Amino acid sequence: MTGSVQRIRAEAAEPYEVFHTDCPARDVVDHVTSRWGVWVLISLRSNDLRFYELRESIRGVSEKMLAQTLRALVQDGLVWREVEPTTPPQVTYGLTEFGRDIGEPLTELFDRITRRLPPRDAG
Repeated sequence: MTGSVQRIRAEAAEPYEVFHTDCPARDVVDHVTSRWGVWVLISLRSNDLRFYELRESIRGVSEKMLAQTLRALVQDGLVWREVEPTTPPQVTYGLTEFGRDIGEPLTELFDRITRRLPPRDAG
């Protein structure tokens, strides 16, 4: 007698209603596409950076706005944060797998834009 295996189909998760104001996916999109969120993801694309290195790489961002942006991206699971217990503490940031996945098309978009712009004048 041969046994049979009953396969139970897992119910698909409910899709996010991205056009609804209460949708959590909408919050993540807002954080990623915020004025500084895009630049944080692009800055972290190739290596992990400390807070001051991020601030220096993103010209024009204030410490307050960078801290707020990083806090939101960490909460969304796009960026990880590691604190070394030194005096003063050294805080390093990097992209999670989710952050790399989201950052890849942003980097592609950035690269496409810069390739299509006319050459900059050296003046």
